[in-house]
Amino acid sequence: MTCPKCRVSGSCEHGGVPLNFTAIDFETANNHPASACSVGLVKVRDGRVVDKTGWLIRPPAGFDIMLEWNTRIHGITADDIVDAPVWADQADALLEFIDGDTLAAHNAGFDVGVLTAAQTVSQLEVPSLAYLCSLKVARKTYNLDSYRLPVAAMAAGFEDFAHHEALADAEACAAIVVHAAKRHDVTELIDLARICGTALGRTRAATAVTAEKAVTVNVAPAAGR
Repeated sequence: MTCPKCRVSGSCEHGGVPLNFTAIDFETANNHPASACSVGLVKVRDGRVVDKTGWLIRPPAGFDIMLEWNTRIHGITADDIVDAPVWADQADALLEFIDGDTLAAHNAGFDVGVLTAAQTVSQLEVPSLAYLCSLKVARKTYNLDSYRLPVAAMAAGFEDFAHHEALADAEACAAIVVHAAKRHDVTELIDLARICGTALGRTRAATAVTAEKAVTVNVAPAAGR
C-alpha cells in the first residue's frame, strides 16, 4: 500500500506498522525488584495504541518499605499505596491485560526483573513472555547524547510527558518502538530486534537461590532511570 501523503510504499511516518505488543513500565518503592508500587501498560495493535491502563500497587510484605529517594523519583508515597492492591491481588489483572503479548520496556531488564521478582516472592508462577528492550533499539536507531527515556522518546516524536509516571513511561516506550520500526522498515518485533543488534528476551522463573537472596537483601536507594 502506498501512503497518499508521501507516496512511499510500505511503512512510513504517516501510517502505522503491523506491530502488536504491550509496553510496560514499573516504578518501585525501593531498590529491590519485588517492590513494585505502580505499573503502566499500553496495548499496541497494528502500530497504534488501542488500550492503556495503570494503577498503584502495594509491594509484597517484606519488600514494601517506601524510600524517600524513590519517592523523589516518582512522587509516590507510602500513604499513596497503603490501600492499593497487594501484588498478588492485582497480578491476574496485569497478566490478563498483557494476554501473552511480547512486552516492550525501556531498559527491559529492570521491568522484567520486577515482574519476575514480584511473582516469585508472592509464590506465583512467572509467565513465559517474550520482551524487547526499547533502550537497545534506541541506541541503534538514533544518534543522541543520551538514550534515557525522555531523550529517546523526543527523538521518536513523543515529548512533554511525565517521566517516572508509569503509564506515561509505557506510552513513551511504545512510541519509540513504533517509530524505530518505521525507520528500519520492519513489521515484526523479532526483526526490529535483529536489525538493532539484539534479540527478544524471554522471562523465566527465578531460581530458589535467587528467591532466598531476595528475602535477605539489604534495601538501599535505587538508581534513577
